[in-house]
This record gives sequence, structure tokens and C-alpha cells, in this order.
Amino acid sequence: MIDSFGRPITYLRLSVTELCNLRCRYCMPEEGICKLRHDELLTEDEMIRAVRAAARLGVTKLRITGGEPLTKPNILSICRRACRVPGIVDTGITTNAIRLPEMAVPLREAGIRRVNISLDTLNPEKYAYITRRGNLSEALRGLDAALGAGFEKIKINTVLIGGFNDGEIPSLAALTKQYPIDVRFIELMPMPGGAGFGQECYLPAAKVLEALPEAKPEQEEGVARLYRLPGAQGRIGLISPLSRHFCASCNRIRVTADGKVKPCLHSAEEIPLKGLDDDGMLEQLRRAILNKPCCHQELSALNRSQAARGMNQIGG
Repeated sequence: MIDSFGRPITYLRLSVTELCNLRCRYCMPEEGICKLRHDELLTEDEMIRAVRAAARLGVTKLRITGGEPLTKPNILSICRRACRVPGIVDTGITTNAIRLPEMAVPLREAGIRRVNISLDTLNPEKYAYITRRGNLSEALRGLDAALGAGFEKIKINTVLIGGFNDGEIPSLAALTKQYPIDVRFIELMPMPGGAGFGQECYLPAAKVLEALPEAKPEQEEGVARLYRLPGAQGRIGLISPLSRHFCASCNRIRVTADGKVKPCLHSAEEIPLKGLDDDGMLEQLRRAILNKPCCHQELSALNRSQAARGMNQIGG
């Protein structure tokens, strides 16, 4: 389906849970969130109904998110059924990798083609700090498990934070030499729920290129500008929602775990799906696509997102 500004909407990000086994400082409050009642969340059948409706409108790419999707008890069933929806040809999941050692192979067997792993530092103490409770060795074991499971693509997502991991840009980028993976540096977004980040933390993605002058540009892919280090197996990606937003080519909508469609990540608008049948979901998704704004407002340390919820509640 084409939205009101001529953009084909082909990508659905489906959050299956708001819960997470970590408490990353830019994503969740330290105490976590108030757990929703079971009847407030989309059921598995409703999630698949939403995917089917999106596919009827031309969505071909699906990414399953959270919270941490691998904490969802029925995640393998959700993945298996979603990957078999007619029209869905590109399937991925975003995870912190903690549970990948036991789940990477079952996820691949369920039909997941791509895995994105959130990893902001290679320093164990920093990792424990930014996640509030994580163990870097567990995440790295998850990466190893993903590499061994046969996924078609593995990406590392690194949130770029001034004064925290900007000094690690070369070591994080060097993962693309060690492994056949992409490392994508994402500008920190001023989202609700992320506290304690001053203006100095919001760095433009161009800082990555300053730290990696040897990186050579390659063709862009989706929202990422791509580069490659000499001799690297994988690529470096820059995702710039603040310094160089990509609204003009945005092709996605989001469905939250409690069944709200967000036409734009940084808008407060949410359109309900919970409790609807196939035709009802189809019409609400159509409405969301037609309501998709031209672009979001300026984002900066002083101009915070109007999303009204934290990333864990929307879907990373």
C-alpha cells in the first residue's frame, strides 16, 4: 500500500512483549515497568491476524521485537506461524542475545532469516552499567550461537552514546573483520523512559566516520548508510534519526504488544487493533498507513520524541 506521501509501506515491526531481562538505561526505568494484564495484550492469534492483514496491504518484511522477544514463552510458535503468512518473505528478530545459545537454532528452524543483536560495548563493566544487570559474556555467547545457526544475516545494533562508547568505535567496527556481520551505529534518540543523558550524549553518526577514516562507502540499504573497512567480511552502518532523518523513505509501521498501531515512532498517535477480526484489522492498518505523517518533528537533547512511551513499550 502507498501512503499519502507516495511511500510504499512494506515493513511491519511487531512487538510481542514489553518485558525484558535487561534494563538498558536509554530504554527502560531501573525498576522495570508495570506488567500488563494478559487480557490487555495481543494474543498469539491476534498477532498472526495482524501480520496477515499487513501482508494483504503489501507488507513483505516482518521484524519481531520487544522488550526482549525471547522472554515470550510462545515466541517460537509466534515466529513459526508468522514466517508462514503468505506474502511475508523477509523475517527477522531483534534481541539482546542472552537467550540465543539455546534458541538460535530453533528460531532458524521456525523460519527467522535475520537476527539483530543489541550490543553497545565490548567492555564487561560498561555492559553491566548500561544494561543495569547484564553479563557481556552471555551476550557474546549468544552472538556465537547466532553465527553457528545459519541465519542469512546477522547485525549488531550499537547505540552511539557520547562519553560512554564513542571511544570504542574502532573496536566495535572491527567485529566486521572478525565475523561476517554488519555493525550498525544508531544515534541515541531522546525517547520517554530514557533518563540521565545530557546533551553531550547525543552524537551525530558522522563521528563514526571520523573515527574510521579508512571506511569506504557502499550502497545504502534501507535506513542505513553503509561503509566497509579494508578486508572486512561485513559492513558498518550509520542510522541517523537525529542528524539526518530518513522520513522521506520510511516504509514501516509498528504494532505494539498491547495492540496499537503506530504510524510513526515519534508520534503519540496509536490506532487500536485488539479484539478486531481480520477485516477490522485490515481497515485499522489501512487507516494507520494513510495517517502516516510526512516526517517527525526535530529530535535533539532539547526536543524530545513525542512517542509517549518508551522503546520497550513500542518495540525496538
